[in-house]
Amino acid sequence: MTSVWESVTVDAGDPARLARWWAEALGYQVVTEKPDEVEIRQSAERLPGIVFVPVAAAKESKNRLHFDLRPDDQEAEVERLVDMGARHVDVGQGDAGWTMLADPEGNEFCVLRQQG
Repeated sequence: MTSVWESVTVDAGDPARLARWWAEALGYQVVTEKPDEVEIRQSAERLPGIVFVPVAAAKESKNRLHFDLRPDDQEAEVERLVDMGARHVDVGQGDAGWTMLADPEGNEFCVLRQQG
């Protein structure tokens, strides 16, 4: 017996705002929007989704789970995401092959170099 990956859930102070930010960043669409959860996916019928749920507590430390994005052009994608409201963060990664950013609520994610 195995499981199917349905979604990953992200705690958020403002789930609708953060879901829309990630939808724009990934080229996804909002497929469900309720007061207690907002879900984005590549398309309504395609899994997995990313579900954003409200929490009152602010983020306090580095994420234990994060997204890795692999664009065709790392430098251009980092610039685009920063222009959208992401910010550079240092979690001790040193001179790595990726750029660590944080979304508008401080959730870290990596923008990897292009393959090849």
